[in-house]
Amino acid sequence: MTPFVANLLLALVWLVITGGFSLANLIFGFFLGAASLYLIREQVGAGSYFQHGRKVVSLILFLIYDLAVSAWRVAFVVMRPKLDLKPGVFLYRHKMRSEFEIALLSNLVGLTPGTLIFDIADDERTLYVHALDCSDPDARRREISEGFERRILELSQ
Repeated sequence: MTPFVANLLLALVWLVITGGFSLANLIFGFFLGAASLYLIREQVGAGSYFQHGRKVVSLILFLIYDLAVSAWRVAFVVMRPKLDLKPGVFLYRHKMRSEFEIALLSNLVGLTPGTLIFDIADDERTLYVHALDCSDPDARRREISEGFERRILELSQ
């Protein structure tokens, strides 16, 4: 049984024991089960489960941070009296290995305000990215590479 399934079962057992069938109680039971598994991680072989969980949390926190920064940038550009934009399209060559990773990268980049992935090349290695401000495409490529791409690759290892 995988540690994640064991964690879910512990959360369900918590629901049955307490008799409180609510989402908040399920989430509390999930964290309580995770804490229990963490205490016996070496005996049940769940060490990588918690490393993987930290990477998922890191990706989620970075997404929240990037959403806030991107929304601030877009709001700042839109609120200026004179729109000094240089929108454009640039190509981004990624290092993803699976279709899931490509889809996750495309969705996370496209989710942030000011960017849009509108096509994936036939070689499945190149993304066509439209940016609200494309005055420095190399900087935008670095942001994607050092941000979402790095975290997704760490998560898949």
